[in-house]
Amino acid sequence: MTAAALFRTLTGSDPAGVWSAPGRANLIGEHTDYNDGFVLPFAIQHRTFAAAGLRTDGRIRVASSFANDAVEVALDELEALFPTTGSQVPAVPEWAAYPLGVAWVLRALIPAAARAALPGVDIAITSDVPVGAGLSSSAAIEGASGSALNELWSLGLDPVTLARAGRRAENEAVGAPTGIMDQMASMLGRADAAVFLDCRTLETRSIPLGFAEAGLEVLVIDTGVEHAHSTGGYRERRASCERGAAALGVPALRDVTVADLPRAAELLDDVDFRCVRHVVTEDQRVLDTVAVLAERGPRAIGELLVASHASMRDDFEISIAELDTAVDTALAHGAVGARMTGGGFGGSAIALVDHALVEPVSVAVRAAFAQAGFAEPHLFTVTPSDGPRREA
Repeated sequence: MTAAALFRTLTGSDPAGVWSAPGRANLIGEHTDYNDGFVLPFAIQHRTFAAAGLRTDGRIRVASSFANDAVEVALDELEALFPTTGSQVPAVPEWAAYPLGVAWVLRALIPAAARAALPGVDIAITSDVPVGAGLSSSAAIEGASGSALNELWSLGLDPVTLARAGRRAENEAVGAPTGIMDQMASMLGRADAAVFLDCRTLETRSIPLGFAEAGLEVLVIDTGVEHAHSTGGYRERRASCERGAAALGVPALRDVTVADLPRAAELLDDVDFRCVRHVVTEDQRVLDTVAVLAERGPRAIGELLVASHASMRDDFEISIAELDTAVDTALAHGAVGARMTGGGFGGSAIALVDHALVEPVSVAVRAAFAQAGFAEPHLFTVTPSDGPRREA
């Protein structure tokens, strides 16, 4: 069912418009974003769609093809639903906290007197971004619903402000302590390019990738093992990074260089040190990847992708057996480079593969998973694509 059709089922009328935003794949730069570091993601062709229309009663209702029931609240109840401390779990399903959280943040950006004049809205959401695959289905929801609200409420906000709003919604409304990489990648995506993002300054640069010209494809290997950023290991790794920065006397690990690692080893326990080492070396790998792409082209970045995966596997300890199998098998069958992508503990790996090898590598990965007794993975290629747009 399309978003427009879901909207008609929900309301009995046509939407005022349909907006979409893409998921993202991260080429390199994992867990560096919330450490004020560097990342190099790109938007993908898989998108989330938000069909939306105004209503006259000051209420917001959200529906999704992934849920049986719509969720409806008064706009002026959003502040109570999402307390600014972020310490209270909202009394709505997690999927609904994303669009409702964006609405809450956007309302907070305008003067209190003007909030009362904002009309209510219905939003119907569908998506073809794989959920739980590390491709940021959440940022796509935030980007699509934020783009719809920005236009329907005539807010006139720029893409970076909408990305910030999405991040705050994810951090405080959903309770997932993520950085801003996903939202910026989704909002600023360009065809055949990655977004080089300085997560401290939010300065961005579009980096041509040249994959198509080089005959390369990005093959996603979705393990089917779902992960959740709002729980468990993600929080523990972030806490390790914060302890490391505090012990080293810096605002964030962005301010630590590879040359500082021997001192870090003396100050930190083994777990925290290895987390710090991953972030510091990963920041450098992002900078090196940008330079290598410009100087030598996409076929020369393979070793950096492989080193990134090894760091996440051995130092940050966020890989799992399925991800390691995907990466090792892809490399053994001719991939230029491969690494897990996303927050870890499940989700997907990406492999940079010659067009002619996509099918042989896919067959080999499926066979390796079967031999290991893993569930069959979902394999597909992704194309660096444009950011949000109005579809109708």
